Amino acid sequence: MEILSQLLHGMMIALGPTNIGLLLIGCFFGTLVGSLPGLGPVNGVAILIPLTFSLGLDATGSMILLSAVYYGCMFGGRISSILLNIPGDEPAIMTTLDGYPMTQKGRAGEALAISAVASFVGATVATVGLTLFAPLLAKAAIYFAPEDYFALFVLAFITIGGLGGADPRKTLLAACLGLMIAMIGIDPASGVPRFTFGWFDLYDGIDPIVALIGLFALSELFWLLEIGVKSNLPAGSTGASSKLPSLSTLRKTAGATTRGSALGFISGILPGAGASLGAVISYSFEKQISNRNGTFGKGDVRGVAAPEAGNNAASGGALIPMLSLGVPGSGTTAVLLAMLISLNVQPGPLLFEKNPELVWGLIASLYLANITLLIMNVPLVSLFTRVLTVPVWILLPLVASISFVGVYSISHSPFQMITMIVFGLIGYILRKCEFSLVPVVLGLLLAGDMENNLRRALSISGGEYQILVESPIAASLYAVSALFLILSFFLWKRDNGRLELIED
Repeated sequence: MEILSQLLHGMMIALGPTNIGLLLIGCFFGTLVGSLPGLGPVNGVAILIPLTFSLGLDATGSMILLSAVYYGCMFGGRISSILLNIPGDEPAIMTTLDGYPMTQKGRAGEALAISAVASFVGATVATVGLTLFAPLLAKAAIYFAPEDYFALFVLAFITIGGLGGADPRKTLLAACLGLMIAMIGIDPASGVPRFTFGWFDLYDGIDPIVALIGLFALSELFWLLEIGVKSNLPAGSTGASSKLPSLSTLRKTAGATTRGSALGFISGILPGAGASLGAVISYSFEKQISNRNGTFGKGDVRGVAAPEAGNNAASGGALIPMLSLGVPGSGTTAVLLAMLISLNVQPGPLLFEKNPELVWGLIASLYLANITLLIMNVPLVSLFTRVLTVPVWILLPLVASISFVGVYSISHSPFQMITMIVFGLIGYILRKCEFSLVPVVLGLLLAGDMENNLRRALSISGGEYQILVESPIAASLYAVSALFLILSFFLWKRDNGRLELIED
């Protein structure tokens, strides 16, 4: 009953004129960005962060806008996947397997409508889970000691990229790089400058927002410049049909949508797993139980519904550890975490007590965003597909100008703009070397809290390091971290072995 009253209060906040306007803008912009191949929700949210500072939005308004962009990107990622066989982001890769074959058969309208419904169901399931479980997790987390939080941060770093089959060595190196960059500035305990090399501009450390915009937005620009400005985004006829699916077709996808939503939500709660894992697990599981006639991969509607429900449920589930524990569940929630920290709002167990308006206003807005996106996506499909014809030479100056104006509006410092460019180059180099940028961001964001909890734990024990493993909670988290690390190496070796067999 308490949760219901708080949700109603949050709905009143979300229905305010300003917040409704921000929600509509976020849903539209998010779907727009999601439909552009390669950008995805991380870049969509990162690109819009400077706008929140330029407009002077408070924490609640900023989070409503960016979360709507997040959900919108997850909805929009399916458009280019189905129509052009080009994933809007990584989770949408699974949608291409059956979505594009449906387009080739003249059933694009059905595929788009089914994916919209499945996305709505998956995101709604995740939002309901967020409403019910995030407050409970926050109450339990109050009993965490400093050594338990330190172990939780270790778990976040171990799991951030392991389950995706990526090289865990590169993931851990990228996380260490983020931790090293976060050490720049004044030591909070001794007051001694660290890694500043005598530059007074570095005494305050690296602003995570500036680094984040450089790593994602500018590195994307450098990446597009390498491809060549002449390489326009793909255009052409899609063969889209306006025919909507029948009720019998929707009933056929009900089981796949339900199972995908449940599996996606569970995978989203895991720190670092993200929407990609939700989409892969949902599609793979559905194929195992439903592919009796060998129709998957040839335009089966269940092959569209399952991954779309899975990746949208995972995106909502990833908000739970971010809000209740202060540990992001995905790359996009890491960006949202940076946004909250920059606004002097500390996510974690006390967030629900200290900032109930922000939390419940955000959760209520997610329900409204789901309804808005469902209504918006079906009639505006033709408009969004036209955006795919926008050439790169128009996108480049637009994204660059937003980034520079936003960073300057934050700090009014030319040094911060230079810092953003440096991080843009670092992000470009890391991408060229096939390093994930998410662990770097995670290191930047969590290093301060990780160091503080380590210091507190050692202070309590008088400098004895065994306190870090004496707590049952901490010991359990380290055990889970070890299992995840072993599993990540196993998956990487397995996938690497498959590639070598293919090459041979």
